[in-house]
Amino acid sequence: MVAVSAQYPCGICPHFNGNSKILSPETELCSLSFPSRVGYSRLNLSLKDHVAQVHSLPHAGDFTGENEPTPVLDAIESPMNLKNLSTKELNQLADEVRSELSFIMAKAQRPSRSSLAVVELSVAIHHVFHAPVDKILWDVAEQTYAHKLLTGRRQVMQTLGEPTPDFESEFDPFKAGHGCNSISAGLGMAVARDFKGKRDRVVAVINNETTMAGQVYEAMSNAGYLDSNMIVILNDSQHSLHPKLEEASKTPINALSKTLSKLQSSKLFRRFRELAKVLTKKIGKGMYEWAAKVDEYARGMIGPPGSTLFEELGLYYIGPVDGHNIEDLVSVLNEVASLDSMGPVLVHVITKEELQVADNQMNANKIMEGASSSDTIPCGTRTYSDCFVEALISAAERHKDIVAVHAGMGMEPSLHLLKNVFAEKFFDVGMAEQHAVTFAAGLARGGLKPFCIIPSAFLQRAYDQVIHDVDRQKVPVRFIITSAGLVGSDGPTQCGAFDIAFMSCLPNMIVMAPSDEVELSHMVATAALIDDRPVCFRYPRGALSVMEQSFGSGIPIEVGKGRILREGKDIALLGYGSMVQNCLRAQSLLSKLGVEVTVADARFCKPLDIKLLQDLCKSHSFLVTVEEGSIGGFASHVAQFLSLNGQLDAGIKWRPITLPDNYIEQASPKEQLAVAGLTGNHIAATALSLLGRTREALLLMC
Repeated sequence: MVAVSAQYPCGICPHFNGNSKILSPETELCSLSFPSRVGYSRLNLSLKDHVAQVHSLPHAGDFTGENEPTPVLDAIESPMNLKNLSTKELNQLADEVRSELSFIMAKAQRPSRSSLAVVELSVAIHHVFHAPVDKILWDVAEQTYAHKLLTGRRQVMQTLGEPTPDFESEFDPFKAGHGCNSISAGLGMAVARDFKGKRDRVVAVINNETTMAGQVYEAMSNAGYLDSNMIVILNDSQHSLHPKLEEASKTPINALSKTLSKLQSSKLFRRFRELAKVLTKKIGKGMYEWAAKVDEYARGMIGPPGSTLFEELGLYYIGPVDGHNIEDLVSVLNEVASLDSMGPVLVHVITKEELQVADNQMNANKIMEGASSSDTIPCGTRTYSDCFVEALISAAERHKDIVAVHAGMGMEPSLHLLKNVFAEKFFDVGMAEQHAVTFAAGLARGGLKPFCIIPSAFLQRAYDQVIHDVDRQKVPVRFIITSAGLVGSDGPTQCGAFDIAFMSCLPNMIVMAPSDEVELSHMVATAALIDDRPVCFRYPRGALSVMEQSFGSGIPIEVGKGRILREGKDIALLGYGSMVQNCLRAQSLLSKLGVEVTVADARFCKPLDIKLLQDLCKSHSFLVTVEEGSIGGFASHVAQFLSLNGQLDAGIKWRPITLPDNYIEQASPKEQLAVAGLTGNHIAATALSLLGRTREALLLMC
């Protein structure tokens, strides 16, 4: 059962508790459509101090399709059921989990490679360790789906057709997010355990993409210094951002490496090594240092390239281990779990993301072909990223110093085109956002024009660098903030809610947002010409609102200059970024009710178009600002001006519409907009409420 309550100061703005995915933003006049097959036990809508509540329960029958029989998985209600399984049964369980996951992920139309790669590892971890007493932490959500299946959440995943982050339980001691946090959090838990005199084990699972982030090495270094017992498992899928590294020879898994990994993890070998350290220390410092060098050299010779790095950081390296051989995984993890007072250990596990399901793959592919998801962009539909790439390539033809820097998890398809066109002028640094920002600042200081492309949610990780390495020094880095606003099925984890607020508070930053693809091209051209200070602009994930065809080069626009799109005398709607389109939808609705509306495109949050604001206040009694961002963003700057300029004293009635002050869980983009109160219907209803036409406002929302 899902409960939702909605409340606006003027009767429209919703504040939601719990998980809500049921409101649909259909913009037909006086209608709001809800998903089919959802039962509503109560619907009550009112204005001002009243609350609108909706309760719903999804039907399991909403999701169809047949999966392969899973007799072993059917018997797994918690990880305790794995303890007495034989190796043969564990292998069968892994096959069933892979089949189940491929089916679920196909229905949800989500990528499955990384989740399928860690199936055997997840099974082995839960066979050896005793969750939730033992703490198992995962770095990225994409690796946790098999873990969720094995920890009692299978039914929910089957029913909703999607392994959402909402399904946290006692088996998740720390929520997986953007990556690189599991070792830090795990070390904190290990130290807390030691203080409290407990003996539970802490296991942190990271992957090779995570190892590009600096926090991982900070955490490893601190773990080596504190010497607390914890286990770090490196899931190495042997993928790299750099083609030269991809072409290099892979870490081998053979009989010798298996034997050495088991030897390294054995209790006898570890204790012999510790005894050798004690004896050489007693002989003398010179002997101890000589023995340490011999040990490091020998382990470096038998281990894969880079293995001694972990030793230098203070983690005892074990590996490589075949991540799809459950017998080897269980053997090594059992040895590691039995060790006490040995400090931090890193187990290097090699997995293959290419591993697929044989029997169920055809069925899954059929589901992928026939499934319908509002979060999926139809083939051939142009996106904001497509237009940005076209505009940047066009700008680069006029400005030879333009280069691109990209950071974040993965890369949108259109950016791959940019990478191919720019060739050596395109730098993808992966999950190293802090480095990306300062690297771009260095490029700018060297005389180039860097466009630093980072998704909104990932730019948060580099905010210190944005302040000190860019804004404070007025370095002309051009920040392209992608996936701004609500992001559908990625929920709050990758939601770009805060960039307007945290970028616009910086003294030297120019902050703008395009309302459509034409404006996007203009802002690319504008940013290319700004060489005396940093600038940023944002655009949302997904398909375009206005045009589907290509367009010419952008024309630079005057910094701090907005524009009026529609003129009317009754009320003014001032939109920022993509919300201008919803303001136009609201204007269309209101015009049918006889309300004359002015729609203005702010373009800039900083510097504000002061003249535009003054004109709107002079010619209208009512003003509504709309943005797809958190409280403290564009509306805050408008409020600052209105109050200091005396416009509020003069009688202008102003209402801000922003994202609500809570995290909006995953749903389709349209459903999320409805939950946030940012649809054309919501904007129109807010306008009607301001005009005193509350009954008509209610009709728009029912």
